[in-house]
Amino acid sequence: MTKLSFEDKRIAAGQTLGVAPEGIPRHIAIIMDGNGRWAEKQGKPRFYGHSKGGAIVEKIALYCVDLGIEYLTLYSFSLQNWKRPKEEIDFLMGLYSLYLEGIRDTLMNSNVRLAHLGSLDRLPQKVVDTLAETIEMTGGNDGMTLGLALNYGSRTEITEGVKAIAKECLEGKLKIEDIDHDCISDHLYTAGWPDPDLLIRTSGEMRLSNYLLWQISYAEFYVTEKYWPEFDKCDLDDAIKIYANRSRRIGDVKPQSIV
Repeated sequence: MTKLSFEDKRIAAGQTLGVAPEGIPRHIAIIMDGNGRWAEKQGKPRFYGHSKGGAIVEKIALYCVDLGIEYLTLYSFSLQNWKRPKEEIDFLMGLYSLYLEGIRDTLMNSNVRLAHLGSLDRLPQKVVDTLAETIEMTGGNDGMTLGLALNYGSRTEITEGVKAIAKECLEGKLKIEDIDHDCISDHLYTAGWPDPDLLIRTSGEMRLSNYLLWQISYAEFYVTEKYWPEFDKCDLDDAIKIYANRSRRIGDVKPQSIV
């Protein structure tokens, strides 16, 4: 079977959605919010919402592959989430291990590469091992990159990047005048990736929650009132259509073309 390129997929997706191929984002970042609140509204424990949210991840990721999205970055567990009840954290960590094992065949069959954004500190060894094994297994795939922001915080990411730059300066590997925007980007978890074009947040919350603060400088925002377990392909279609029809001036008077 002939493997379609990202461009071919975006052309087909554009025809389906009624937008120009360049209106399909290369990089989508999502804040997956509302699992617990959705479950509580159903009269069920928060654990149920997390399980349902995990199933939605796979559906949306596979749909992004079909659309020709090159990078999909998902905010899964923040550094601040350690404040949650221990039983909820334990359940989530077990869910991550099961999910990372269970999704391997799907990632391989869909030519998706898994990448981790965040710290390994405090993560259970089972999660660390399963994450590393899945990343290694999918490392040769050259289709969509699925970035899992797990145990992630943007301020910590930037701080660690600054420390790495300072260390290279002290060691004589880098000069002060070499430090520019590209240099900083190259010292973040997303080094070598294009910045997100579109940031989606579910559950109607109007905040960034310490997510990709450097990378989303010029991203277009889309917020939906739907909780993450309710989010589906049609919702993603709506977000892309709105993105494709926005004028991105990026500080200029004349709109920039959506790319």
